[in-house]
Amino acid sequence: MSRTWSGRAVAALAVLVLGVAGCSGEPEVEEGRQVLSPAEAGQQHTHTTLVGDGTTADAGGYRLAELQFPDVSREPGDLTFRILDSRGDAVTDYVEEQTKLLHLYVVRDDLTDFRHLHPVLGDDGTWSARVDVADPGEYRVVAEFLPAAQEDGSHVVLGARALVEGTPPPTGQAPASTASDGVVTIAGPETLPAGVDSQFVMTVSDGASGVLNLGTYLGSYAHLTGFDVETGAFVHAHPIGAPTTTDAGSELTFHTSFDLPGTYRLFVQVRADGFVHTVPLTTIVG
Repeated sequence: MSRTWSGRAVAALAVLVLGVAGCSGEPEVEEGRQVLSPAEAGQQHTHTTLVGDGTTADAGGYRLAELQFPDVSREPGDLTFRILDSRGDAVTDYVEEQTKLLHLYVVRDDLTDFRHLHPVLGDDGTWSARVDVADPGEYRVVAEFLPAAQEDGSHVVLGARALVEGTPPPTGQAPASTASDGVVTIAGPETLPAGVDSQFVMTVSDGASGVLNLGTYLGSYAHLTGFDVETGAFVHAHPIGAPTTTDAGSELTFHTSFDLPGTYRLFVQVRADGFVHTVPLTTIVG
């Protein structure tokens, strides 16, 4: 059983959601998809132009509509929605980005539950995916995509809200700038500057400075998706080129810009030994 909800979601930030750190039960299969080569060294690998900020279901003549979301937690359910254009027609023609036509993020308001999904597009323009969320509470559903009709190549970010009824658990301690899911440890920057393009490094290891066998996930060696803790502002970036091996582990260099200061929860996804791991970190932007 599902319930229809719509409304505002996360705010979007400069470039391209949270959850309990963990790994998938089995390696992701990208059969039938061309895995893109990671960006070469020196190339910027971020989405620099966005239409919409993720706080509303409408932006730039597009609308996230007819959202259906599971009613209960800890049980797989159907998530469906459609993207409509300014005429109210369903959008069915998209440009593939990072090996997918649309990236969908489901995140609880307290930033303790995160899902990065890739729904399937039906002939009538309905996107559908199976999702299970950890606990009751208010969730935000954020869709990021590039319509074929968007001639300037700007990515569109739309968001809507969904409620899973029940009593949410108490929020635990926020992760630090270095965190682990028990297998993968990621060390990120404690602080970053606001309002300027910058490069920063994240180090991936086994927690004892050991180098892990990193592979690509959706055409990149890592995906970084973040939210401002207070405003929900949204950022997504990928590393430049391949990792560099150091005494501390594997270093990944990112290039991005944070327009506004704040405390950001960053969710870093990497593939290690064939399994995708998601590790949440916290960084202060100022």
